[in-house]
Amino acid sequence: MRSRVDASRGLAPRALRPSFPEGFLWGAATSAYQIEGSVDADGRGESIWDRFCREPGRIRDGGTGATACDHYRRYREDVARMAELGLKAYRFSVAWPRVFPTGTGPVNPRGLDFYRRLVDALRARAIEPVVTLYHWDLPQALQDRGGWARRDTAARFAEFAATVARALGDGVRYWITLNEPWVVAFVGHLFGEHAPGIRSWAVALAVAHHQLLAHGLAVRALRAEGGGRFQVGITLDQVAVRPATQDEADAAAAGRFDGWRNRWFLDPVLRGRYPADLWPLLAPLWRPAGLVRPGDLDVARARIDFLGVNYYSPAVVRHAPGRPPLEAEVLSPRGPVTAMGWAIDPGGLAQVLLRVHHEYGPLPIMVTENGAAFPDRWDGEPVVDDPQRVAYLDGHVRAVADAIARGVDVRGYFVWSLLDNFEWARGYGPRFGLFYVDYPSQRRVPKASALWYREVIARNGPDASVPSPGGQAEPGRAPRRPSGPPA
Repeated sequence: MRSRVDASRGLAPRALRPSFPEGFLWGAATSAYQIEGSVDADGRGESIWDRFCREPGRIRDGGTGATACDHYRRYREDVARMAELGLKAYRFSVAWPRVFPTGTGPVNPRGLDFYRRLVDALRARAIEPVVTLYHWDLPQALQDRGGWARRDTAARFAEFAATVARALGDGVRYWITLNEPWVVAFVGHLFGEHAPGIRSWAVALAVAHHQLLAHGLAVRALRAEGGGRFQVGITLDQVAVRPATQDEADAAAAGRFDGWRNRWFLDPVLRGRYPADLWPLLAPLWRPAGLVRPGDLDVARARIDFLGVNYYSPAVVRHAPGRPPLEAEVLSPRGPVTAMGWAIDPGGLAQVLLRVHHEYGPLPIMVTENGAAFPDRWDGEPVVDDPQRVAYLDGHVRAVADAIARGVDVRGYFVWSLLDNFEWARGYGPRFGLFYVDYPSQRRVPKASALWYREVIARNGPDASVPSPGGQAEPGRAPRRPSGPPA
């Protein structure tokens, strides 16, 4: 039996002359805790990541976001580099503890002033600000009261959203409520690998539900503040799920995994209900009768103007009866991988976009994150050579073009990330940036991928040459280097 999640298996980008619509938003993305630093500056409160990083053994290299890329003080330099690339948009997040140091109560005006200055700097360079309200840095004071496992946190988030919208609304059109709530819920509260480091199915599923509630309440708050001026969405990380074989058991396991990994958020946000096939498996783990109240899923289904999709890698799944509740196992990748060990598969991005379009759409989509970590090195040269990233991004941009050619309404593509940065539990080892950051000196050095991206933006798409298979450079050959580093 062929699983519906396997319908696009083997799909490969097909457009030789990729076509993108006029006004397409070519952007790059970051998040506050990963780049800002200055965690004690100007009244900012403690976040769960500040606390988590101080716990021994939590971060692979012992790093923290205390300095990171020093973007809080160097944002003007970073905006100038965005302009040199010709970015049409920049996606960044607002640190909740900069605005409300304890999560609620009096507003910290100096925190809001930083984001006002950043928005003004972007607008002065004709770069569209795309604001993410929550990218994982919950105020520690709220965590001390139960965090996302507590229903009241959703209400506090709506207050935060309204406050930021009032402060920045004149300069910001695009708003994203939450970034990757699946990661927050399950990596942070089931696997314990991210802050706050909890390991509990019951807590993780409650956190997932309260984030859905928070999203809907924040959409309402943003609508109230911005009226018809705002474009409001949410960003969900999506995985191209495929069964390991055509065996019926593997297909069923892939369907269950897809339900948990993708549809647990897609269905409430876009259909107002949890996946019916997963409910019997997961509901007993979290006693939803006391948590899911009448009307909650109507709130979660608040109308959005676009869906943000983050994509990095597919998952190949086989039946594993000894692994409840999903009885599914994700297999190790075969073939080329990134420095994170993630399989390189541009066709998976097209698969995800087509799936959302056909099963939940049509609706406007923005690829709000896509990128790869590779072992970049800087030896003092003006441009860091990163042919694998150039090939990776080229393949994925062509996958977006392929989805557009097949009728998907994709309106933007954001590279993760503008800068090398603090990569959460993995510390400063992985480098995702278009710009290499030499952390001791805080110097930003363009990579060949930045120059490649500058050319893509200038001509509204990659050139007509066919990329190497699999999104990697051909052995012994580097992709053509674009000319000239940013001034």
